[in-house]
Formats: sequence, structure tokens, C-alpha cells
Amino acid sequence: MKHLPLLDLFIILFYLIAMVAVGVYFSRKNKNAEQFTRASGKIPGWAIGFSIYATFLSSNTFLGVPGKAFGSNWNAFVFSLSMPLAAWVASKYFVPFYRSTGEISAYTHLEHRFGPWARTYAVVCFLLTQLARMGSVFFGIALSLQALTGYSMSVIMVVTGICIIVYTVLGGIEAVIWTEVVQAVIKTLGALLILYLVIEDMPGGMSRILEIGGQDHKFSLGSFAPDFTTSTFWVILLYGFFINLNNFGMDQNYVQRYHTAGSLREAVRSVWVCVKLYVPASLLFFIIGTCLYAYYDVHPELTQAIRLQAAAERLPHAATPELIARTAAALKPSDFGDKVMPHFMVNRLPTGLVGLVISAILSAAMSTISSGMNASATVFTVDIYKRYFNKGLSEKRFLPVLYSATLVFGLAGMGTGIAMIGISSVLDVWWTLSGIFAGGMLGLFLLGLISRRTGNMAALTATIIGVAVIVWMALPGIIPERYAFLRSPLDTNMVIVIGTLTIFLAGMLLTGIRKDKTAAREK
Repeated sequence: MKHLPLLDLFIILFYLIAMVAVGVYFSRKNKNAEQFTRASGKIPGWAIGFSIYATFLSSNTFLGVPGKAFGSNWNAFVFSLSMPLAAWVASKYFVPFYRSTGEISAYTHLEHRFGPWARTYAVVCFLLTQLARMGSVFFGIALSLQALTGYSMSVIMVVTGICIIVYTVLGGIEAVIWTEVVQAVIKTLGALLILYLVIEDMPGGMSRILEIGGQDHKFSLGSFAPDFTTSTFWVILLYGFFINLNNFGMDQNYVQRYHTAGSLREAVRSVWVCVKLYVPASLLFFIIGTCLYAYYDVHPELTQAIRLQAAAERLPHAATPELIARTAAALKPSDFGDKVMPHFMVNRLPTGLVGLVISAILSAAMSTISSGMNASATVFTVDIYKRYFNKGLSEKRFLPVLYSATLVFGLAGMGTGIAMIGISSVLDVWWTLSGIFAGGMLGLFLLGLISRRTGNMAALTATIIGVAVIVWMALPGIIPERYAFLRSPLDTNMVIVIGTLTIFLAGMLLTGIRKDKTAAREK
């Protein structure tokens, strides 16, 4: 087991204690649910923007993006390029809509529009999305810290999870936002530090990195061919637009923050602060991945060590060295990309800097998990507990329920992360799961917002059709091999695109048919 120097342990411990202390400090302000969920609407727009940026910049980005760039190219960066367009739509239509409703939950209005089933469906999709997000982030942080500390991934998730739960339960949304402001700065500086160390240690420096990256097409944004069966530029652009539109327009993590701003102008400002920070920051992580690719290209012995490690983790503990070696030789760079940056940090970072980088990775995970816990607890309390179990929930009882729900969702996210141990690409898993769960929500929301004539039955029928299409695309294994020709030929990243459009267009079509029948009867 690798033992960290005392200086590094002290830095990490100081960071964790500081985050818990923030929760304790803000716990004195949480006298009611309004403060816990909205911070009484007193947070400045720039701080909310930093907070949203920190939520986007999770450990999935910190580890998954460099791993993706190492294993393939910059195709996934197109996701970030789609963000400004999604932000423009959200700031023009969605943010003013939520601010005008005054509802803390992003899904309450769906019941007013289509009935209880719509609200419940969206809530279930959101909660499943959050479990997938928190689980993938827990997994990402454990993957990195296992390499740096030698402790098991389960132990790492439990220890970090307890710290996150404590400050989130105690501090509420205000603690979440202000800790994320600090975490946004820490994780960005941590990424810059890693980039500097890779370039500094690279024989030939940046010019050599550019040469190797160019030779192996590592800067490619993907094929520009009109092909939607593979991960082309257009597939990721569409995926990114719909996912970012869902994030800014339907995700409780972000919608709840709009209500913490003092005005609509500040709420809109927060969206653009996030975009201006995230797009260049995500590019930074792709650059890190390409730099690591070049670094390990000139150090094949280090690449072989990672291959052997990845192969050993895939095989039973009793596997022979010969079997491990054969398995390692068959692995592609995309099969072990997530392990490269942790390996570099273990072997190349000097004492003191390891603690700083671990703190940056911790901050990348903690910001996303804490916001997910707070948002999930808010949605559960407002949309499920108060709606179905205790409609007369008093202000006095509201806060204890929020505390309990935050604790439960924190533990559930931790359990999901433990269940993910063994996957090869955390970014791929998160993208797939988010596409499955988010597609139905966004399609239903757009149908209700754009088509004022669509009624309950048309929306319900369209949603059932959309969910069937999503399952067909996302789970090809449900179709037997002899009927493989019936499986979706489209890339899995198209799930949210097709799912959203199916619900929206089916709802519009059914509304038009009903309108025609009504007009015919009237004649």
C-alpha cells in the first residue's frame, strides 16, 4: 500500500475539515426550509455561476475527459461547444419561466399542465439521473485516490461520502454554493498544475506533444460526415445541446440555484458565468489528456505498467501472470484511459503537491455530489413526500424531512458508486445513463411549454411512445440475436435526441389529430 507523506495527509485533512466547518457555519442560518432550499434569494449571480460551473466540472470531467482524450481524440469536446446555444435558449425562456412560477421544484408545473403522472414521471427520471451522476462521481474519485493512497475504493467512497453528507445536511444550499465557489477555484488550479507538470516532464516539451498528437490524430473533433450511427461531430453536438438544455432547463440542481439569486438578471448572469468558465476549462482537460498520451508514448514502459494493472483488475485474483500479460496486450488505450492521470500523479508528483491535487480531485467530486444531494432531497420532499404522504406538512416538520432525505440520497449515491466498481470508462457510463433518464423529461417539458393545446391523454400517450423508443435504443440486448436487424442502428448518444423529439413530435401529432376530429364533429 502506498503511504502518503505527512504533509500531503495534512493538506487533505485540512481541506476536509474546512468543508465540514463551512456546513457547521451555515447550519446556524438554517431556521426554515426557505433558507435551506433557496438561501432566502440572497446569493449573487457570479457565485451561483461558479457553483454551476463546479457542478459541471465533476470528477467525471477531472478523470473521464483526460481519459477520453488519451484513448481517442477531442470528439467529446464538441459537447462543450454546444453549451452556449443551450445556455442562450435557457436564459431566454427557461430561467424567466421558473422565476415567474416561484416554485422551488422544477417539476411542480408539470402537474398543473398535464396532471400528477407527469410530475411523478419527471421526478423519478430526475432522481435516477442523480443516482447515476453521484455514483459515477463517487467512482471517479475513488479510482483516482486508490492509485494515490492504496486504500480500497469502497473505503475511499465511505470516508469522502461522510464528509460530504455532513456539510450538505448541516449547511443547505447556501453552504453548497459557497463551498462550490472555493472548489471551482481549487479544481481549476489543480488542473493547471497537472498540465504544467506533464509538459515540464515531457522530453521535447510542448512541441513534441503537438507533433505526437498531430501524427496520431488526437486533436480531431470527429468525422463531419452526416452519419448518426457512430460518434461523429454531429452526434456529439446534438447530444451536447439536448443534455445541456436539460441541465439548464430541467435539472433541479440548476433550477434551484436560479431561485437563490436576488433577481432574474442575476439568475441569467449565473448561466453565462458558468458557460464562460466551463468551455475553456473543459478544453484544458482535453489538452491534459493529449499531453498524457504523448508523455506515455515516449515512455512505453509506463504504459505497459498501466496495461498490466488494468488487465489484473479485469481478471480473477487467481489469474496467472501469463494470462494477465495476454489480456494487457489486447487492451486498447480507451480501455485504460481513466487510469492514466492517477498513474502519472502517483509516480511524478512531488510531496506536498500530491495533497493539493488530491484536494482538487476531492473538490471536483464533492461539488457535484453535494448539489445532487440537496436537489434530490428538495424534489423528494416537495414532489413526493408532501404531495403524496403529508400534504399538510408544517414548516416545523419540513426541515427535518429535508435533513433526512439529504442523508438518504447521500448514502444511495455512495452505494451506486460502489456498485460501479469495475467499469472501464466513467464518462461513457455517465453519458449513457444521463441520456436514458433525461430524454423523457426534456421532451415532456418542451411539449408542455411550446404546445398549449396538448392535453393530458396526448401527453401521456406521447410519453409512453417516447419511453418505448428510449428503451429500444438504449437496451439493444432486449432484442434476441436472431432479430438483431430490429436493433437501433444509431449511436447510443442519440438516445436523448431521439427520445426527446419522439415525445415532443408524437404529442404535437396527437394534438393535431384530436383538433381535426373536434373540428369535424363541430361541422
